[in-house]
Amino acid sequence: MKHASLLLVDDDRRVLEGMADWLRALGHKVDVASSCQGALAAIAKKTYDLLLVDIRLGDGDGFDVLAQARQQQPGAAVILLTGYGTVETAIEAIRAGAFDFLTKPLIDEELELAIDRALSQRQVIEENKNLRAQLDLRFGLENVVGHDHRMLKVFDVVDCVADTRATVLVTGESGTGKSLIARAIHRRSARRDKPFVEVACGALPENLLESELFGHVAGSFTGATGDRVGKFLQADGGTIFLDEIGTASPGLQVKLLRVLQEFEFEPVGGSQTHKVDARVILATNEDLASLVSAGRFRQDLYYRVNVINVELPPIRERLSDIPLLAQHFLDRAREETGRKATSFSDEALAAIQRYQWPGNVRELQNVIERAVLLGKGEQVRLEDLPRQVVGSLSAAMVEPVGARTLKQALEAPERQIILEVLERNHWNRHATAESLGINRTTLYKKMKRLGLEDGRPAATETAECAGSAGSRP
Repeated sequence: MKHASLLLVDDDRRVLEGMADWLRALGHKVDVASSCQGALAAIAKKTYDLLLVDIRLGDGDGFDVLAQARQQQPGAAVILLTGYGTVETAIEAIRAGAFDFLTKPLIDEELELAIDRALSQRQVIEENKNLRAQLDLRFGLENVVGHDHRMLKVFDVVDCVADTRATVLVTGESGTGKSLIARAIHRRSARRDKPFVEVACGALPENLLESELFGHVAGSFTGATGDRVGKFLQADGGTIFLDEIGTASPGLQVKLLRVLQEFEFEPVGGSQTHKVDARVILATNEDLASLVSAGRFRQDLYYRVNVINVELPPIRERLSDIPLLAQHFLDRAREETGRKATSFSDEALAAIQRYQWPGNVRELQNVIERAVLLGKGEQVRLEDLPRQVVGSLSAAMVEPVGARTLKQALEAPERQIILEVLERNHWNRHATAESLGINRTTLYKKMKRLGLEDGRPAATETAECAGSAGSRP
């Protein structure tokens, strides 16, 4: 790390000037101070990458400068210098926060190596800080896209429980982002600097999953040639995320219940009890209550894991979020691939909104990435999308475009979308407007323009009116 900003502190003028000239010749920017007060004044005015400080100064000592630097510039490395070095002083310097302790007379190569090591460590610390910020952006709640009212409730729950130890159960269809929510909870908690360990329970055979979670001792089963540390111990102090928990065997469910209640367990084939401090987040795309009724999931474990339930809606029920998600994945794919696409054509966006997305957010992301890679222009066009997505728009366009304007041509898919959401919400206009991400006045106008205002069943209309009247003060 050349051209670093250094502060050199020594009360010997000859040593000070000679060393400063040598450091400048190496390419560094060097300020000098010949006293403790001069060093403290320099630290107050300017930020440095590294401080080289003699311990014995006329009006104080280097430990005073070290203490002030640690307080005002914690990112700066400090190397203490002395002509009277002892082991005790060296230990005291390192404990006080000095990066290194060197004894005079200094050898050029020794000092240069110490400076390079200090600056390299500082660079690593800065890179780690930047990496942590990128992780926050990629896995924090800020990266979960959604303005739908159900997603806003999810965000509120995550904020409320993130910094607690409560067990969280994340439910939703495959591809709705359960892993992303689990990581967001971890990143927003006090455990964020500790491990986040993810286990896909459904991807492992039953006889290996217990060993994967709790570890095993040598000889506990065929092939166990040595001790193995399980995922729970790896997550000690951090968070363990158990995905597809509904696939756990009855025997494993008993062991999980004990861990969740007492935070202790024994490895497979072992007798030593391990205590663990790990936040547990679980996820499933199955209905655990139905599994309990069918006798496939323990009722006591169900009550234990269902302390806080975060339910993620499928994106076909978050129509207003689909354009936001599509643009988010488009921007990310453009950054990662260097392609030119920056937006969607009206026809492509209409097809994306019309499609039912059985694979949810994961499927949408894959489709957008494919479109960006295959497309050649600045817009993702209809021909860049897969056949099944394009077909969803074709089904809605019951009439050829002919001489109609684009606005007129898009009325058919718009009518079909609004009709489907109305029927899904039993013709409740308030819920439909929220699902579509528009206000009720806009919905009423669209329904009238598209001939949908008389389509609601009379019984539903009466019930909605009665409900609205009952809700008035």
